[in-house]
Amino acid sequence: MRYLLNLTILIACFSFGQESGDTVAVKKNWKAKAVFGLNGTQSSFINWNAGGRNNISLLGFINGKATYTKGKFQWKNNLDAALGGVQYLGVGSSGEGLQKTDDRIEVSSEAGLKLREKLYASFLTSFKTQSLPGYKYPDDSTVLSKFMAPGYLNIAVGLNYDPNEHFSMFFSPLNAKMTFVRDQKLADAGAFGVRAAEYSLTTGELLSRGENFRFELGALLNMKYNKDIFENINLVASLNFFSNYLDKPENIDINTDLLFTFKVNSWFSASFNMSLIYDHDIMIEDRNGNIGPRTQYKSVLGAGISYTLKNT
Repeated sequence: MRYLLNLTILIACFSFGQESGDTVAVKKNWKAKAVFGLNGTQSSFINWNAGGRNNISLLGFINGKATYTKGKFQWKNNLDAALGGVQYLGVGSSGEGLQKTDDRIEVSSEAGLKLREKLYASFLTSFKTQSLPGYKYPDDSTVLSKFMAPGYLNIAVGLNYDPNEHFSMFFSPLNAKMTFVRDQKLADAGAFGVRAAEYSLTTGELLSRGENFRFELGALLNMKYNKDIFENINLVASLNFFSNYLDKPENIDINTDLLFTFKVNSWFSASFNMSLIYDHDIMIEDRNGNIGPRTQYKSVLGAGISYTLKNT
């Protein structure tokens, strides 16, 4: 949670700094919005016949967007970060540590030059990873992921269709996707699509280590939407499609996120986040021990405090 706290303080310092005449002039070119949230739940059970485990959970998130426009130049920036966990309490929970419920860091920046009304020639960079290790719960000794394992970096050039402040669509016929696995054990296992380690079939001796980096070159389609769809209900959505020219281009990677924020008043709100991922390079073991590419789904529902900054 300290990562979110530090990031919040940093943004606040920029937001509430002293203004000069030049600063006010520059602000006219910016449209910015940031939503900060902290949600929590607590459950306790005494003689509850239906069953349940005492627990407490906490989730913090930041969703920010800032767009700079001057003449034919446009610069769009997005930040999406979250960190949350659940701690089980009471009898039977001794030795159980905090279990993650959400963990993501996503940053993107896009610079564009207007070609015609609502159409830009753009250069896009985006980065995605997590902050803390993830485990194969209830087994908290088997690490499935950690910071920069994986880490994803995209660099693309293409066209951006930007009809209004709520929706944008970016298409790139030339997108470089780089996958980092900065954990040798995960790299040796071939996690997240990198080349796995090689072993001798007769002696089992290690012949070569797994790679920590994978490069893909392909086409990218990215769509984003951010709008108050009803009074006090905001939707932030993103949808990505990627095809790798270098390996099985017919297999499309899909990554989508939805974040609904329900405002009660200026401080209290509820949020619902849903994420769906399909990447044929990521092998997942199901409950029956079968290993293969699978659709990954996650949803998080919470209620708590939130605050929105606009053009600040």
